[in-house]
Amino acid sequence: MQDVLQHLINGISYGSIYALIALGYTMVYGILQMINFAHAEVYMMGSYASFYAAKWLGIENSPGLSTLAILLLTSMISCSILSLAIERFAYRPLRKAPKINSLITAIGVSLLLQFLAQLFFGAQPRAFPTVLENQTLWTFGEVALKTSDVTVFGVSILAMLGLHYLIYHTKTGQAMRAVSANPTSASLMGINVNRTIAATFVVGSSLAGVGSVLVGMRYPKIDPLMGMMIGLKAFVAAVLGGIGSTMGAVLGGLIMGVSEEFVAGYLSSTLRDAIAFGLLIGILLLKPTGLFGRATSEKV
Repeated sequence: MQDVLQHLINGISYGSIYALIALGYTMVYGILQMINFAHAEVYMMGSYASFYAAKWLGIENSPGLSTLAILLLTSMISCSILSLAIERFAYRPLRKAPKINSLITAIGVSLLLQFLAQLFFGAQPRAFPTVLENQTLWTFGEVALKTSDVTVFGVSILAMLGLHYLIYHTKTGQAMRAVSANPTSASLMGINVNRTIAATFVVGSSLAGVGSVLVGMRYPKIDPLMGMMIGLKAFVAAVLGGIGSTMGAVLGGLIMGVSEEFVAGYLSSTLRDAIAFGLLIGILLLKPTGLFGRATSEKV
C-alpha cells in the first residue's frame, strides 16, 4: 500500500508538469485549429533562459522561494516573447493558407529552435541551478513527501487556477472564447482577433515556462533536445483529454503521469515512454475526440 501511495505521489507530480505543457497545445488548437509543435522547443528555451538568468544574477547556488520566483518569472517572460515572435512571423502569414502549411511550418520552427539551441548553448547537458533544497517534509513508513513534490503541486495548481480565472472571469478570456467559437463574428463584434490570438500564445507559453522550471528543479539536467519527448507526451495528454478542452488537458496530463509511473514501477522502466503512445493509439481507436472532446462535423 505504501509503495502504491509513493508511486501515486510521483505520478501526480509528473502529471502536473505534463498538464501545464498540454494546456499550451490545447489553447492554441482551440483558437487556430492547429498543433503548435514548436511549443516543446519554447519550453526548452525557457529552461535555458532561467539557467542563464541564475548564472548572471549569481543565484545558481542560493536556493529559496526568491530564487524560484525569479526563475519562474524569467522563464515565463522569455517563453512569451519567443512565442509572440513565432506567432507573428511564422504562423500569422499562413493563417488563411491550408492547415498542412501551418503544420509543416510548426515542425520547421521546432527543428530550427533545436539546432539554434545546439549552436548557441552547446549539445552537452547542463546542470540546472539549485532552486529549492529538496528536503523530506513528511514520512509515512516508506512514503516520503518532499519539497519538490509540494512545490510542483502548489505551483501547478496556482497556474491552473490563474488560467481558469483568466478564461472565465476576464475580458481577455471572453475574447479568447469568442474567437475560438467564430473568429469572423468576434471581429464584427469589435474583438481584435490578432491581439487575442497573440495573447493565447503568450498564456500557453507562460505555462510551458512554469513547467520548464519545475522540471529543472525536480530533474536538474537540461539539453537542447529536452523538449522532444516531454512535448510528445504533453501532446498525447492533450489528445487524451480532448484537444481544445483545458479541463481535458489537465486530466489527460494527470492520467499520463500516473500511468507512466505505475508502468515503470510494476512492469518495466523501459516501457515508461511506450505507455504514452499506447494511450494515444487506444484513445484514437476508442474515443477519437478524447475524454472531454466534442464531435464536430465538417462540410466538404
